[in-house]
Amino acid sequence: MLGVIDLPTYLAGLVLIVLLPGPNSLYVLSVAARKGVRTGYTAAAGVWCGDTVLMTLSAAGVASLLQANAVLFSIVKYAGAGYLTWLAVGMLRAAWAMWRARREPAVRSAETEAEAGERPFRRALVISLFNPKAILFFVAFFVQFVDPGYAYPALSFVVLGAFAQLASFLYLTALIFSGTRLAAAFRRRKRLSAGATTAAGALFLGFAVKLTLASA
Repeated sequence: MLGVIDLPTYLAGLVLIVLLPGPNSLYVLSVAARKGVRTGYTAAAGVWCGDTVLMTLSAAGVASLLQANAVLFSIVKYAGAGYLTWLAVGMLRAAWAMWRARREPAVRSAETEAEAGERPFRRALVISLFNPKAILFFVAFFVQFVDPGYAYPALSFVVLGAFAQLASFLYLTALIFSGTRLAAAFRRRKRLSAGATTAAGALFLGFAVKLTLASA
């Protein structure tokens, strides 16, 4: 079908890959838990736009450039790790503020002040784009399911990318609605909210370290 081979195997692998936790899905979940469905979808739109850009760059050959140029790969890698670290520090500071203000419901916390200027779409987009391993992944995974004899391989990439975006849409939608259910519990229990925010911050630090250790 349009140069795509072994589609069932591709779809099975895609489901497993989408279900793996990453900074994008974690950020969407946290936004939905804090701000609701509409803002959750705003963050998810940033993820989808970022993934579309990465898929396009992959098809255009940027992945080969990153593999061949260690300096360029390192620049993108460390920039992405730095941004994830910055987000993690913000989450940990917010968690500390929530813990200190757990018995003061009327006080405007640092988390609330930070949320006022938060731009979920832009943050999710930047998290997606500053991940050079994602570009390499799209090429390494997609190319296995493209018929080398097909005359229009770019079209095959489009088909595979469309399935990937559909899987991402379904998964992030599930996370968004799960997040809104968590929000009610977080509002009632400030200790739980502070603990969850701390855990999210720690995971983002882990993602930053993992990206720093990545190689082309």
